[in-house]
Amino acid sequence: MSGNLDSVSICSLPQGIAFDIANPILDSIADGVFTVDRNRIITSFNHAAEQITGYRREQAIGKPCSEVLKASICKNRCALEHTLQTGQQLINLPVQIESCKGQRIPISISTAVLFDQQGHRIGGVETFRDLSAISELRKQIQDRYGIEDIVGRHPKLIDILDLLPDISSSDATVLIQGGSGTGKGLLAKAIHNLSHRKEKPFVKVNCAALPESLLESELFGYVKGAFTDAKSDKPGRIALAEGGTLFLDEIGEVAPMVQVKLLRVVQDREYEPLGAVKTQNADVRVLAATNRDLRQAMREGVFREDLYYRLNIIELALPTLTERREDIPLLVDRFLYKMGSKMAKYVTSISEEAMELLLQHDYPGNVRELENAIEHAMVLCQGSTIERKHLPLTLRNTVTSKHMLPEDFLQAAEADTIRTMLKRHDGNRIATAKALGLHRTTLWRKMQRYGID
Repeated sequence: MSGNLDSVSICSLPQGIAFDIANPILDSIADGVFTVDRNRIITSFNHAAEQITGYRREQAIGKPCSEVLKASICKNRCALEHTLQTGQQLINLPVQIESCKGQRIPISISTAVLFDQQGHRIGGVETFRDLSAISELRKQIQDRYGIEDIVGRHPKLIDILDLLPDISSSDATVLIQGGSGTGKGLLAKAIHNLSHRKEKPFVKVNCAALPESLLESELFGYVKGAFTDAKSDKPGRIALAEGGTLFLDEIGEVAPMVQVKLLRVVQDREYEPLGAVKTQNADVRVLAATNRDLRQAMREGVFREDLYYRLNIIELALPTLTERREDIPLLVDRFLYKMGSKMAKYVTSISEEAMELLLQHDYPGNVRELENAIEHAMVLCQGSTIERKHLPLTLRNTVTSKHMLPEDFLQAAEADTIRTMLKRHDGNRIATAKALGLHRTTLWRKMQRYGID
C-alpha cells in the first residue's frame, strides 16, 4: 500500500512503531490509519479511515477491528493478528472491506507492531488505501479490451468478441477451434453467461479424459439394472445441463459409437439413458471445442461428417498466443490482479527486461503457459515488481531479438486512463494522482512520457 506513514517517521523503526503520534498528524495523512491494542480493539481511527469506511471514529473506537472493517481476510487470515503474533510487517496486501452502508471496497493494507515509549509491545497499526478508482479504471480497460474473462486487442480476437452478443442470444450450436490453452473453455463460459440460459447450469464434459464406456454413461446416464453395478438410476451430464449449456470439450476425441448418439442430441434434442426404453428430451444448448483438425479427422474416417456439420453451425477459431503477442501486457496485468487477490500478494508491475522475455517467448501452451509463468513468478517475488530472475527457466532462456511490437498496447491503455481521470477531475493533477494511487511527481513523469498536457 502506501508507506505514507514514512513521511511522519512512524513506519521506519525496525522494531515497530513508537506510540507518540498525535491525532492531528494522523488526520493529515491521506491513507486510512487505525491502531489496535493487543486484543485488536480499535484505539484510534483517523479522518481518512472515516471517509473510506463511512464510520465515525466514535463508532469505531472500542470495537474489534473485524467488526468495523469486515475485511475479506478477517476470519481466516487476519493481517493484524499475524503481525502481532510474529512481529512481521505486511506491505500492500490487497483485500476488500465492507463500508457502513454494506458496500464492498477494494483496499490495500500495511501492518506493523505498535510499541510504547519504553519499548513494550502494546498493539498494532494498520494503514489502508482505497483502490476503488483503480478498480474502476481496470474495469474500464476490461470493458474496452475484453468481455467476461477474455482480454485482448488482436484483430482476430476482437472479431470474436464483437460477435459474442449475437452468438449468445441464439441457441445455435458453436464449434470452438484452437490449440491447447488458447481459452476455449473461457469462450464457452462467456457465451453461456451472455445468453438467456445464464441462470441455468453450465456443464462441461472433458471428452478426452474418459474411455468410451464411461463417457457414454457420463453423458447419457443410466437406469437401474442397465449393467451389473447399476443399482440405482443416475442422471447423465445432459440431464444435469437441462435448460442450460452442455460444453463438450475435446470433441475430436469421442469414439464413433458415442458420436452417433451425440448426433441425435445435437440434431433432434433427444436421447435415451443406458438401459432406458423411453426417450428423453434435451433442452440444452451444445457448445463444442477441439484442438484437432476435424476436417482431417473426417478424411481419415475417425470423425463423422454429419456430426461435424451439425456442430459447425457457428465456428470460432481462437488465435495462438504467439499470433497475438500484443495482448501479452494486457494478460499479464490481468493475471497479476487476479493472482494477487488469491495469493494475498501485492505485485503490481513487471520489469522491462522480464516483459521483453515474455513478449519474445514462443508459447506452445498458449495463454495457459503465460498464466503459469506469472504464477511461478509471483510465488518467488517478494517485492512489488517481477524481475527476470522470478520467471521460469524456460522463459529466462528465451533468446531476445530486436523485433519489437508495432505499439505498446499497455502503455496506450495507461495513457488513455490518465487522460480520462484528468478530464474527470477537471485537469487537477493532485486529485488525479490520488485517484490513480500515484505520487503527483510520478503522474507528471507519465504525462511527460505520453505527451499529455
